[in-house]
Amino acid sequence: MRTKRIVRDTIYHIFVVAFGLMMIYPVIWMILGSFKMKSEILGANAPFLPSVWVTENYPNGWKGAGSYSFATFFKNSAIISVLATLGTVISATMVSYALARVKFFGRKFWFTCMIMTMLLPGQVLMIPQYIIWNKLHAVNTFVPLILPKFLGVPFFIYMMMQFIKGLPRELDEAAMIDGCSKYSIFSKIILPLLGPSIITTIVIQFYWTWDDYMGPLLYLGKPRLYTVSYAIKNFADVQGTNFGPMFAMSTLSLIPVFLLFLFFNRYLMDGVTAGSVKG
Repeated sequence: MRTKRIVRDTIYHIFVVAFGLMMIYPVIWMILGSFKMKSEILGANAPFLPSVWVTENYPNGWKGAGSYSFATFFKNSAIISVLATLGTVISATMVSYALARVKFFGRKFWFTCMIMTMLLPGQVLMIPQYIIWNKLHAVNTFVPLILPKFLGVPFFIYMMMQFIKGLPRELDEAAMIDGCSKYSIFSKIILPLLGPSIITTIVIQFYWTWDDYMGPLLYLGKPRLYTVSYAIKNFADVQGTNFGPMFAMSTLSLIPVFLLFLFFNRYLMDGVTAGSVKG
């Protein structure tokens, strides 16, 4: 029995390691490509490891486009991502509490409307939203990428609702007996218990916003407003793609997201699984 278990565990770990390497191979290839000469990046005989480690791709890529370096683009991405994530957390916590705990007229109707918005493809909304923001003179500003997040993101609202429904209602009843209002119950009881779900929202929303390409492509037409994901595409033009600097800046763009996952990974898993457990 012990021999069978060792063989089974060995096969399992080999499979997991092989599958993991297959999943991260594109990232490894990109990082190694950032240290290669252009002639070694593509081609049938392109080596996996650089024959000569080239570091010039990083300073060359950092120069950016025109008179704006990637310092500007990283700053823009940070501003948009932080504010959008903050807006998502604020709106999702309040709306989810109202839909999960507060009884008011039309609650089921508004919940149904929110769920229906999750079923709409993003492509359907692009043109109407662009027309609205254009009429509000908000194009070529960060407003279309930030303000909607303060009005609620259905996915995170629904996720937090499931978390709140798992919390005992006796907590609310005990607080009401002590004289707490619904606002006090939310701020002093529910909100502190939402910690894992809030961390999950922060990690996922920050990643989505940092990695977003379509939003900046639609609303940001001036180079000084470009985000990292949008600015990287400037390395590709009709005369050819400068893959070395492109891979270098793509590698740097992974660092904030990687650090976020590294520091909050444990809380992220707690937040994802907690909503499925009834308290």
